[in-house]
Amino acid sequence: MPVPDLKVRGRTLLTAKVIFNFGQSTIDCVVRRITDEGATIELESALGVPEHFQLSIPSEQAILPCKLAWQSERQIGATFEIQQAADTPATKQSASEERGGDHIVRSQMLALRAALEQVPLGIVLLDSRLIARFINRAFRQMWALPDSVADRHPSFAALMFHGRDTGAYDIPADQMEAYVAERIERITRNESSQADLRRTKGDVIRVQCTPLPDGGRMLSYTDVTDIVHQADELRALRDALDTVQDGVLLLDADLKATFMNQKVRQFWEIDERAAAARPSYASLITRARRAIDPNLTAKELAGFASKRIAEVKAGDHVRELQTPDDRRLRAHCTTIAGGGRAITYYDVTDLIRNAEQLERLATTDPLTGLYNRRHFLAALDAEWSRFQRYYRSVSVLMVDIDHFKDVNDRYGHAIGDEAIKAMASACLHGKRKSDIVGRVGGEEFAIVLPETTLSRARIVAERVRKRIAAQTLRTRDADFRITASIGVAEALVSMSGIEALMNAADQALYQAKAQGRNCCVCWSPPAPAKLAAE
Repeated sequence: MPVPDLKVRGRTLLTAKVIFNFGQSTIDCVVRRITDEGATIELESALGVPEHFQLSIPSEQAILPCKLAWQSERQIGATFEIQQAADTPATKQSASEERGGDHIVRSQMLALRAALEQVPLGIVLLDSRLIARFINRAFRQMWALPDSVADRHPSFAALMFHGRDTGAYDIPADQMEAYVAERIERITRNESSQADLRRTKGDVIRVQCTPLPDGGRMLSYTDVTDIVHQADELRALRDALDTVQDGVLLLDADLKATFMNQKVRQFWEIDERAAAARPSYASLITRARRAIDPNLTAKELAGFASKRIAEVKAGDHVRELQTPDDRRLRAHCTTIAGGGRAITYYDVTDLIRNAEQLERLATTDPLTGLYNRRHFLAALDAEWSRFQRYYRSVSVLMVDIDHFKDVNDRYGHAIGDEAIKAMASACLHGKRKSDIVGRVGGEEFAIVLPETTLSRARIVAERVRKRIAAQTLRTRDADFRITASIGVAEALVSMSGIEALMNAADQALYQAKAQGRNCCVCWSPPAPAKLAAE
């Protein structure tokens, strides 16, 4: 290789590098003096510099082959090695091309080494014998590996033992030898592999082994602590969600299931493998086993799936659903990051049943199951409002068991209760579908007849009266029948409210009692008083 045209620099200092061992070892240095024949080089220590090396001077854009001429503790003298070329033009051209190709290869090698030194990943190049040909700066810092050890080209096993001896691995002492042996055996197989190493200081290093064409390996070491910790947290969260009693379904922006906890998988009868395939929400809610709106008609049921998908796409909402086994679910849909949806399913069957039971206790008579007086009056008040607003007819029946005190005195209160229940049954079966029945007193019942005139109300009253009279009550001693008296009244615009309407029906009831009982009497307003002549 010809030496560049170098002038004597005197005491000018030039930053350079001593390169040897086929470019695998470098030492920073300063060139004190340089000529066409050689240079004086100052290093931190001249120990370890071989007889033949290269001197790289970036400012001169030169890489010079050198031979060691002399050395002291911190300086060396180098002479430049110049190959003698043959005199023939062909020989000179061939030698020139050869030297040019060698220069290109060495330049590329040095550029590659410089790049590997700068990357934040730890890099180790192993030969086919698992000896380290190159260990970059990031790896040395990552594993606290001294340069004196790294520059001696340790084996991969030696690197593993270094990690063991410095306590770097988060491995119990009694498992350490087996762990090191397993890692060495895995690298020896020369297969592409990846593993996460957890270290005692809490960080996680991901090791990637890549086979090389010459039988060697390239090992890359990446700090993935944040990624692994987030994955651990996500796994812990998923495990927690998998054990909760409520159903949890996570959907992405395309409404594909990214997560279904155990409760949801059990309901839809989907195993973990099928759940991992990210089924669409549409495929889930069209399965044979599904939850639907409890108030749908058969015609509405056909379009329920498309309606439900539109609801989920729309975003946040709450929906009441019913399962095939009559369980009640409350589904909360919430929009999450990325445009996805989180749907939680709460089993509210017991809550709804308890609420319904409380509602029944608050609105119904415990003996007959009919509306109690408070709820009956509320229903009558609603009909009165419609009567006032739209002038639609409304009538009321007041029904009372005849001689009920005699029944109690003769047969006992238990039989009296049976008589009251028989009365309730006759009222329920004798009324029309739109009519409302309530127990408003001990043996007294009332029926609201919406949009019903007085004459039509009398027909219903007669039907109820006949049903009551046709029933036979059995006791231990004898069978007997009961009868009832019924008062009928229709709302008039002159009435002040439902109290006036109820009083009118009561007055008619008293008239039925006075006329011999077991009959129906219709109330009519009293005739206006005659005015005295003036």
